[in-house]
Amino acid sequence: MSEQVNKVTPEVLFYENGASWGWLLLGPFAGVGMAILQKTGGYGHDLWIPLVFLLLVSGFVAIQIKAARIHTSVELTAHTLRQGAETLQVDEIVAIYPEASGSEVPKWQSARALGELTGVPRGRTGIGLQLTGKRSAQAWARKHRRLREALEPLVAERTP
Repeated sequence: MSEQVNKVTPEVLFYENGASWGWLLLGPFAGVGMAILQKTGGYGHDLWIPLVFLLLVSGFVAIQIKAARIHTSVELTAHTLRQGAETLQVDEIVAIYPEASGSEVPKWQSARALGELTGVPRGRTGIGLQLTGKRSAQAWARKHRRLREALEPLVAERTP
């Protein structure tokens, strides 16, 4: 008799997907646009050109969406913070720096951004983190205040 192993998936406290598959509609729009240009330009009805534009645009946009969903997604559970392809244990976070305000740039904004990207992705805002070993890093998200609100209680319950 085989035992059934129950996989417990941790509760997700915050999630951003990185990119929407809705952008894939650009392919059909490009194909329709080319068909309209052909018709109004007096070139007749040749379906190959709109079809090629539909496939090319859809293909390139799909690759970009897939990359964004891998590299700019954010997931926070009670134990881990995943930023892109990098996962950080919440236990490693000692403190969360206050939000940047005023004209003076906080020191934490020069810290490395989590994830495998060279900096905070465009459209996202950094959150300063003090890590174990006197290290600093930047978490980031589009809805950075919601991520901060979800992260603060986790850090507070783990630090004295």
